[in-house]
Amino acid sequence: MIYHKDPTRTTPGIDLNMEEGSVKLVGRSSPENSVLFYSPLLDALKLDNVTTPELNVDIKLEYFNTSSSKCLYDLFKQLKQIESSGKDININWYYEPMDEDMFEAGEDYSELLDLEFNFVEEEDFVDY
Repeated sequence: MIYHKDPTRTTPGIDLNMEEGSVKLVGRSSPENSVLFYSPLLDALKLDNVTTPELNVDIKLEYFNTSSSKCLYDLFKQLKQIESSGKDININWYYEPMDEDMFEAGEDYSELLDLEFNFVEEEDFVDY
């Protein structure tokens, strides 16, 4: 299963390729309806669709609003279920230097769901 969504001013780009075991979110996340925006991604990430032994997840968000934070939590909760089924999950949480808020947001998700995150400091990562 492959799912692609181009980034906009208010929504991140999404690239999901279940055949390769990769998920990427890049950009800004402040859609009018976060649940509607993230639903296709969450539907595609159902455990039955994960056919690879490993899933690599890259999160490179410059900004996300409150409603997006709930959807991201749901995404990570789903990844935790996939991990609990025996799959290896590699989550790379990118943040810009000096962006302590984004770094701490990643730490919060990691701790809340007991998921290991790789924290990657990177400049100008928003280019999709």
